[in-house]
Amino acid sequence: NLTVTENLILACFARKDTDQINKDRKWVFDLFPRLEERKDQLAGTLSGGEQQMLSVGRGYMSGRKIMLLDEPSMGLAPLLMMEMFDALKEINKLGTTILLVEQNARLALKFAQRGYVIENGYLVLKGQSDELLNNPDVKKAYLGA
Repeated sequence: NLTVTENLILACFARKDTDQINKDRKWVFDLFPRLEERKDQLAGTLSGGEQQMLSVGRGYMSGRKIMLLDEPSMGLAPLLMMEMFDALKEINKLGTTILLVEQNARLALKFAQRGYVIENGYLVLKGQSDELLNNPDVKKAYLGA
């Protein structure tokens, strides 16, 4: 029942740095222009992709040092999926650590610096993302090569 802007403000409930909060909100709107276009719209009426953007924006607004994301590409069209990962790269460049759980292994490994392959609850492989992308076992089992 909250608007896009109200959701972003709510994420800052534990913050006291008003000037930085306003700068962060502008940065989120620059990162996701669709959210700015819909800033007065009820969040529940946004498309699935826009709701994903808002979720990431709220996480950013919280004053985070780390973000845990579960399947941020789920249900997104390919173009929107790439926009989401480009946005996550920008958030990461600003110093936020991102822990990503993602079934799209190729996309996740291209985004990540390190990767961990978990199978049936067990860690079966770990390493630098480029090493995992080039690992023949990973290619065969997870990348469709």
